[in-house]
Amino acid sequence: MQNPSELEASPNQCDTQFAIIAGGNVPCRYMLSITIINGPNLNLLGEREPDIYGSEPFDHFFTLLKQRFQHVSLNYFQSNIEGELIDQLQARRLDAHAVILNAGGYSHTSVAIADAISAIKIPVIEVHISNVLAREDFRKTSFIASKCIGSISGLGLEGYALAVEYFYQTLEPKSF
Repeated sequence: MQNPSELEASPNQCDTQFAIIAGGNVPCRYMLSITIINGPNLNLLGEREPDIYGSEPFDHFFTLLKQRFQHVSLNYFQSNIEGELIDQLQARRLDAHAVILNAGGYSHTSVAIADAISAIKIPVIEVHISNVLAREDFRKTSFIASKCIGSISGLGLEGYALAVEYFYQTLEPKSF
C-alpha cells in the first residue's frame, strides 16, 4: 500500500511512454522530475497556525501546482521523522533531477539532513512558508541552507512554485 503522505505525478504526465509537452510527444524519461519533501508538522498545513502558514492544505496546493506545471513530473513526500526525510533524499538521487525541501524545524537542528543533501549530488532548494528571519532567534540559523543551491522564505506556498519555476528554467532533463 502506498504511503498516504506520498503523492505522485498526475496520471497524464508519465503513465504512458510519451508525455505531450509544448505540442509534441516527449519521452517521459526526459521530463524534468522534481520531488517536494516536507518535514515535521507540515502535514497540518491548513489547520496549524493559519496566521503564519495560511489556511490551504498542502494536498490541495499540490494538486494546483501539478496543474500549473504540467510539463514537469512532480512528486511529494511528507514525514515527521528525520530518518524518513533522509531516506527520501537519498532515494531521490536515483530518480529525480531536483528536490524542493521544507525540512521544517529540522532546518535549524539537523546536521544529518545537511549531510544527506551534500551526499546526493542533485540540486536542492530550501523552502520555508514563513519568513524564518522575522521569527524566533533559533529559526534564523539553518543547518541545511549552505548545502542547498538557494533558499526561499516568507512567500507562503508560492515559494514552492518559484522553486519549480527556477528548476524548470535552469535544469535540463536527463534520462535516468
